[in-house]
Amino acid sequence: MIRELTEAGDVVSASGDDFMTVWAAQGMGPGVRVFTSGEAIAVVSPGLSRRDRMLVTGPLDDAVPLVRHALAESGPSFRPLGEESLVRGLAERVGGLRLAGVFDWMDTGGPPPVDPGKASWLAEEESPEVAALLADANPGSYAAPGVPGVRRWAGVRTDAGALASVGADAWTAPGAGFIAGVATAVRERGRGHAESVCRFLLGTLLAEHGRVALIVDSWNHTAIGVYERLGMRRRSVAAAHTT
Repeated sequence: MIRELTEAGDVVSASGDDFMTVWAAQGMGPGVRVFTSGEAIAVVSPGLSRRDRMLVTGPLDDAVPLVRHALAESGPSFRPLGEESLVRGLAERVGGLRLAGVFDWMDTGGPPPVDPGKASWLAEEESPEVAALLADANPGSYAAPGVPGVRRWAGVRTDAGALASVGADAWTAPGAGFIAGVATAVRERGRGHAESVCRFLLGTLLAEHGRVALIVDSWNHTAIGVYERLGMRRRSVAAAHTT
């Protein structure tokens, strides 16, 4: 039987406090719906990281009818997201679904990394500089100034005062900090600026939420190396979309 959960506490309990599920539920923010059947859970979350997403967990046999129901209830714009093996199975067994991409979810529950103190929060009036750096160094970033869900930016400046690297506290939920939009100016790469920004973000968000995650392309070994040095663990996840 398919049930709908309406309280954040019920989502935490039903999922066993699964990090990805709690993050996707966004504290049961506007438009979020959560369905469960058997051991599977589907979190329908509009505008999460700039997409209408459906975080799915649980056994494939339970997840298949649940995803069909959630898509019928919420519409075809919602993209199933979850462990790679599960999403591949859904793409094979749910009509109209197609695998869209595979990438890495990385997370940590601490302890926080030592912050050398080079990074700090940026002021709102520095947003044009952030946007310019992203346009040059990471034009595909989902996080950008002014995007809904992007709360604040951290950055490091060079001795000359130029913005060298940035990262955002974006789509964070109660009990689930999230980092996005990490980018370093091309001329400043290889000098540890991104690691400094990420140390600052991790330390702050761990103190506020107890655990922190981000999503990174599987081919980006340089970034993955930075995140692993900061104590983050990785697992392969995938997304699908309707055709």
